[in-house]
Amino acid sequence: MRVVFMGTPHFAVPVLSGLHEQRSTEIAGVFTPPDRPRGRGQEPTPSPVKAAALEMGLPVLQPVSLRRDGVQRELENLRPDVVVVAAYGKLLPPEVLELPPLGCLNIHPSLLPRYRGPSPVVETILDGLETTGVTLMLLDEGMDTGPIVAQREHKLSGTETAGTLTEELFQLGTELLLENLDAWAAGRLEALSQEDALASVTAKLERSDGMADWSLSALQLERRQRAFTPWPGLFTYWQGKSLRLLEVVAPVALPGFEDGAEVGPGEVAALAGDEVPIGIGTGGGVLGVKTLQLEGRRAMSAADFLRGYPNFLGSTL
Repeated sequence: MRVVFMGTPHFAVPVLSGLHEQRSTEIAGVFTPPDRPRGRGQEPTPSPVKAAALEMGLPVLQPVSLRRDGVQRELENLRPDVVVVAAYGKLLPPEVLELPPLGCLNIHPSLLPRYRGPSPVVETILDGLETTGVTLMLLDEGMDTGPIVAQREHKLSGTETAGTLTEELFQLGTELLLENLDAWAAGRLEALSQEDALASVTAKLERSDGMADWSLSALQLERRQRAFTPWPGLFTYWQGKSLRLLEVVAPVALPGFEDGAEVGPGEVAALAGDEVPIGIGTGGGVLGVKTLQLEGRRAMSAADFLRGYPNFLGSTL
């Protein structure tokens, strides 16, 4: 079975590796975006998928758009039986969707039709779900609206960040793809239409989403910290500088006060113990801070931060 793979970030690499190692598949080509300038020198840097594909000796194509006739002819010349997509970051035009006989299969990190769109993992954590999962779907012209080929559930521990959960789900998606690809090619699987009435759609994440809203509860803010890691993080401002809250716990007890009732939203107070010595009042309970990073400084434990900035206690963020 000839496969064309389309993907970009590091968590899509296991999917490519799995296909490369699968005996029944031959990777005819790998599509990934053009190299992007990064770092201080703005040197063109390949995507993780490109770097992995080159190590495997696979042909790489980096079109700016899949809508150009020349690009579509290149894809057609690869004679793919199926196109596999994992976090490619571009919608596939109808001409591409219709090209492979077995269609274009996509790995989506949620149990569709819930959490369509660009930020399913973030919304899963924000909503405090106990179970999520991954979907293998047949792409159509909509945003994650195509029929479902297979799904698998995944239990959550409540400690995942968006980064760690995304990696877990794409690893699970790799297994789901490899277990079902041959059956799909043989016509033994049926793709089932999604129930649109149950659908929810996520929005693109913005940096402003990471700004701490102290009117929210401590539990909501703790979820936001995990949901927005690695980007944009949970942050606030102190003395005109950005302050990232890298590790938080919620809710925590404030010595002398029941549930932090005497601490207003955004007020900084002392907690007992070295591991979580900082508490911040919220709209419901106290948010404990374990690790933080002031703009222009290195990340440090809350205890070390207080030794350098003792006037942080009693301030309002």
